[in-house]
Amino acid sequence: MKTNDVFAACHPAVNFLYFVLVIGCSMFVMHPVFLLLSVSGGMAYYVYLKGRKAWKTALWLMLPVFLLTALINPLFSHEGITLLTYLPSGNPLTLESILYGLGAGAMLVCVINWFSCYQEVMTSDKFIYLFGRIIPALSLVLSMVFRFVPKFRTQIEKVSNAQKCIGRDVSNGNVIERSKHGIKILSVMTTWALENSVETADSMRSRGYGLRGRVNFSIYRFDRRDKLLCGILAAAGLIVLGGIASKTVRFLYYPTPVINPVSFWSVLVYLCYGGLCFLPLTMNVIEDIKWHYLKSKI
Repeated sequence: MKTNDVFAACHPAVNFLYFVLVIGCSMFVMHPVFLLLSVSGGMAYYVYLKGRKAWKTALWLMLPVFLLTALINPLFSHEGITLLTYLPSGNPLTLESILYGLGAGAMLVCVINWFSCYQEVMTSDKFIYLFGRIIPALSLVLSMVFRFVPKFRTQIEKVSNAQKCIGRDVSNGNVIERSKHGIKILSVMTTWALENSVETADSMRSRGYGLRGRVNFSIYRFDRRDKLLCGILAAAGLIVLGGIASKTVRFLYYPTPVINPVSFWSVLVYLCYGGLCFLPLTMNVIEDIKWHYLKSKI
């Protein structure tokens, strides 16, 4: 993750509110314009955060998910009135089922994108800071779950490299030996995961986590920038949610594609949602421009 990410340096409440808005809209609104804005904004921010690794994730995870969803839906869903042809099974292939498959694939890519950004920005300490006093046990469990996958992946790379040095990696030997090596690595990782969970629980208990009257050390301060961002998120969120609730922006896939007419209010909703999707990247680009300008003055 970029250590100079301006958006990640904001108050955790601002970060959490932002991701609730964009992830919620990405999950429940399959309007083509919304999907396009969400995919573009999410991918651009993820590339800014991860660099080349983001392109690897897009190539090996997001693209297959999109293509698989887009191909599977027409095979199992035959709704729609625009008949294109018949499949070898005798079922009709409709334009609407293809469009819905593309929309569903784009929606999954959006969700993966934004959750990847969420994982980079909303660290475990931020999540515990927000919900530690309200739901101490659940916040700790969720925090451990969110960081388990990247931590597990890092640890398994260490164990695999150590096993490779002594010729016991999954790439050494015949099929039976590779299987034994893989089972050995899996056994090591299972033991590590169980021991790590016990150590974490003991550590939190020794620090008095969840006890009444316990105070929390915090480096977060809700300053004027955070207040301004909260106001922007609230205003843009209300406009977007109002446009969705009033059906100012909507798109029907079945029985035939129907999109809302372009109007002043629909364009306003699109602009607000686009502004939300590109808000973190815009903040970082502006800060980078300021930084390079100040460096040129030295």
